[in-house]
Amino acid sequence: MAASGKSTIERVRATLARRNRAERRFKNFGRAAVLLGLLFLVLVFVNIILTGYSAFWQTFVKLPVHFDARVIDPRGGADPETLGSADYGALVKASVRSLFPDVSGRRHRRELGKLVSRGTVFQLRRMVLEDPSLVGSSTEVWVPVDDDYDMLHKGNVDRTLPETDRRLSDRQIAWFDRLADDGRVESRFNITFFTAGDSREPELAGIRGAAMGSFFTLAVTLLLSFPLGVATSVYLEEFAPRNRLTALIEVNINNLAAVPSIVFGLLGLAVFINLFGLPRSAPLVGGLVLTLMTLPTIIIAGRAALTSVPPSIREAALGVGASKLQMIVHHVLPLAMPGMLTGTIIGMARALGETAPLLMIGMVAFVVDVPQSVTDAATALPVQIFLWLDSPERAFVERASAAIMVLLAFLVAMNALAVVLRRRFERRW
Repeated sequence: MAASGKSTIERVRATLARRNRAERRFKNFGRAAVLLGLLFLVLVFVNIILTGYSAFWQTFVKLPVHFDARVIDPRGGADPETLGSADYGALVKASVRSLFPDVSGRRHRRELGKLVSRGTVFQLRRMVLEDPSLVGSSTEVWVPVDDDYDMLHKGNVDRTLPETDRRLSDRQIAWFDRLADDGRVESRFNITFFTAGDSREPELAGIRGAAMGSFFTLAVTLLLSFPLGVATSVYLEEFAPRNRLTALIEVNINNLAAVPSIVFGLLGLAVFINLFGLPRSAPLVGGLVLTLMTLPTIIIAGRAALTSVPPSIREAALGVGASKLQMIVHHVLPLAMPGMLTGTIIGMARALGETAPLLMIGMVAFVVDVPQSVTDAATALPVQIFLWLDSPERAFVERASAAIMVLLAFLVAMNALAVVLRRRFERRW
């Protein structure tokens, strides 16, 4: 019995209800925090999807085009150089004006000329070069409309606003509605978004150039970071002596994993570009910078995977006469490889979404052409999103949200692959 006259069991029972209530409150707080986090995540995803899903569709208008031989091939002979340098802009203007013959005045005709995309000129030029027999004929051609009309057709333009607060006048909206009523307007899958590079015109902009830039950058990162990360992990865990030097190295590796990514960008700018003179805005430099950033993650994951292999595996291999190198290569590494691959994929997923280090090495440049090698000027998908969001046109915001959806799909796929590899090959000892 205690001095107060109550036993220990009685005192525990007296406070049990209060402790149970405290535990339930703690659990409820935890559930609420999880639900709140999921709610914010869902709101972000829903906002991105609602803003960007329409970018996968593009508005087209059907134009009656007359490929006037006097404009395209005045000398005859279908010379490719003559056909390629013809004034296709005149054909576009004539085609648009043929739909509205009652429109007169320079200002009104200039507004009417903004109906179709500037890329229509190149589309007609490509058609003639591929089929010179079109010269002198007339046909109906579906061409993309300007981004403002595309936003109007998708319902992203408030018609109730005053004319001065809209990018399209009442007259332009009436022209477009007239075309829609005549069946000359329709929405099609926006294949240009996946096959074209960047453009000043939103309706012509695509993610292929940025996607190829990201691919080349990640390829360089993987080819460098994976073998270096595995070799470093094996050395530190299996061969390095336990002294102050290795302890200092381990501490610095752990600290580098938490260094802001922009610091690696500054390092890449100072070393790879200013010191070594490597090409600016190239995936090669981007891959080198991202290699420095992902190496600590791969090394830490690799050491953890090596540590998880039971000592009995090592002892058994050494007991049957294997050397230490043979023991590591033939027994330890195969068992630790699933964990190493998981860490590598997670590190690559982080590298795929990085923007700050790539901005520092110049991959923020406006690049129209699709890169063909690691030394060509390129940008990356996160940087492309940054550039589009910085543009004033509403259509670029739509395409940036669609690019975010594509980037998130790749990130989810890479993390899902890491989970599958871990569950498929991981051994529990």
